Amino acid sequence: MEKRDYYEVLGVDRRANLDTIKNAYRKLALKYHPDKNPGNKAAEEKFKEASEAYQVLSTEETRARYDRFGHAGLNGMGGNSGNFSFDFGDLFGDLFGSFFGDLGGRPRNTAGVDLQCRLKITLEEAAFGCEKEISYSKPYQCSACGGSGAKQGTERKTCSKCRGAGQVAMQQGFFTVTTTCAACSGRGFVIPTPCPECNAKGQITKKVKYKLKVPAGIDHLQKLKIRGEGGESHEGGAPGNLYVEIQIEKHKTFARKGCDIYSVTPINYANAVLGAEIQVETLHGKITIKIPPGTPSDKEFVLKSKGITDIHSNRIGDHRVRVVINVPKEITEEHKEVLSKLLTIEGTIKPNESNNNESYTFFDKIKEQVKELFD
Repeated sequence: MEKRDYYEVLGVDRRANLDTIKNAYRKLALKYHPDKNPGNKAAEEKFKEASEAYQVLSTEETRARYDRFGHAGLNGMGGNSGNFSFDFGDLFGDLFGSFFGDLGGRPRNTAGVDLQCRLKITLEEAAFGCEKEISYSKPYQCSACGGSGAKQGTERKTCSKCRGAGQVAMQQGFFTVTTTCAACSGRGFVIPTPCPECNAKGQITKKVKYKLKVPAGIDHLQKLKIRGEGGESHEGGAPGNLYVEIQIEKHKTFARKGCDIYSVTPINYANAVLGAEIQVETLHGKITIKIPPGTPSDKEFVLKSKGITDIHSNRIGDHRVRVVINVPKEITEEHKEVLSKLLTIEGTIKPNESNNNESYTFFDKIKEQVKELFD
């Protein structure tokens, strides 16, 4: 069967640049890959056709020959002669990384591992920010073996099974699948005489300390990322990162929801009836609030911008104070006498009575009795 035009196969213009060609092939490879279409011969052929087109058009030399002579220009390199070779490992490794497994060869210069730790702070420290010293265990390159894992004076040897590739290849149909070498765990080498200091790991673990600046407004379970403070790489790569999870201790007085602070403060019956000025604790110090006459229990007062700063927008939340009327468990005889008078007054009011003047008189009478008690 006559071969289709490679540009037509990939669905790109003949003037397309390499990135366009690469993106077009990536989409087709993902769509028709045999692993996603098991037993589908038509998909397998389309995958093979797209791979062949990409292999030719992604290389400057072969693309130039194809543009000038067509499929005939590839004779002797493969093409219709059937001996055109495809390195699917390099192809997939370049385009997809680890999408199809480690087909692109053993990774080089592996980065150090990322580390995690937790830090407990108070609500006040979270609200205004703080500086804390944290300690954690961090892997370092072993100085005794220089990270090789082999005892000083000895060397590690190339794995005989994978010949240093870290992978072994298996033929499946028309393409080759590579898997991690079991003999060397993908490292490409074995260590006949391990370093006694690190036991062939190439790294040792030490306790370290780090001064961490916690930003104002941090919330419970948020994580801070400190670049480069993770484990060192023993393969010559960049160090990993450190992630610190913030845990905020429960406060004895305040509760937090987002950037708002909530608290409850008790007031006595006289304050609720007559009104008063009281001081309440906030994260920003003591604040005086006015309790108007006739305040019911569970009334909420909002103190604007007395909460916590939003870590992203710098908006400051509010402090919401809920007042509750405190009912004493033990009262004096004087209390009993005044409260009995109040009960007598309250008993003269009918439940459905709605005369504003009489209600006003009733409220005045309560105020007078309370004043007698507390003045």
